[in-house]
Amino acid sequence: MTWGSYHYALGPTIALVAVAVLVLLLRWTFSHGRSLVERRPQRGTSEEYGLLEVVSSPSTFVEAEVQRQTLLAAGIRATLAPTTEGPRVMVFPKEAGLARQVLAGPPRP
Repeated sequence: MTWGSYHYALGPTIALVAVAVLVLLLRWTFSHGRSLVERRPQRGTSEEYGLLEVVSSPSTFVEAEVQRQTLLAAGIRATLAPTTEGPRVMVFPKEAGLARQVLAGPPRP
């Protein structure tokens, strides 16, 4: 026997293997609960954000984003978190004091 006698089956076999691999990849990608697509974030309380500490509790998301951008401009890493209590601007505890000073503005004479 030589490979020449099976050449008619080689093409369809390769095609079937390629389709099977694609089917397995797509089933893995779109399987329920283990998707690679990012899920919509869930809202929780401000205590559910690990090491982050609340430095501001603005009433609107627009105000919160302005405060976050102010902190970023000052070199402080800040996060806008949509909590169940409303929007919260959060930073790491090491930078919390400085973040509160930046958001309070310059001292008045």
